[in-house]
Amino acid sequence: MNTQESIYGAHRPALEQVMDGLRRHIENIRSEMEQKLSMDPIEHCLSRIKSEESMREKCRRNNLPETTESALNILTDAIGLRIVCAFVDDVYTIRDCLKESGEYEVVKEKDYIRHAKPNGYRSYHMILRTKAGYFAEIQLRTISMDTWAALEHHLKYKKSVGSRAALIEEELKRCADELASTDLSMQTIRDMILEA
Repeated sequence: MNTQESIYGAHRPALEQVMDGLRRHIENIRSEMEQKLSMDPIEHCLSRIKSEESMREKCRRNNLPETTESALNILTDAIGLRIVCAFVDDVYTIRDCLKESGEYEVVKEKDYIRHAKPNGYRSYHMILRTKAGYFAEIQLRTISMDTWAALEHHLKYKKSVGSRAALIEEELKRCADELASTDLSMQTIRDMILEA
């Protein structure tokens, strides 16, 4: 039997409420955009509270004590949302809606879409602080970016590649670049349709 106290202390219900509030806010943005564009800009939205073990492991990895203070005030991803959009422009529109809402303070932003990681990873990351003082990590990406990230995640844990690692990394980067090019082409096609 595990008698270890929760790393979130008594904050778990509040974290759930904040996560649910963020999801509702995203749904409101989604509805407003759908009315303007006559199409749903969001393919899907996933949310989670980081598991106890994952949070403890992250504390250890960052040489932090495994405490509620570390989990909620030093680390910033106890709450996580991944918003997957159909088009690149929708990523930035949703980002702007979150920034301009007045509901959250934007603590940090990283644009891995315009400035992809060396391995080809693309996504837009935001760390928000809610009025209640809790942090949430938001990842915004297109369907293509999400597909690539999911496949890359599965592949990077394969230890048996040995000397082929560099070739595999090159191929993953090439695939990421091709998908990014496809995203731009699809955006152009949508823009042409909307202009017509």
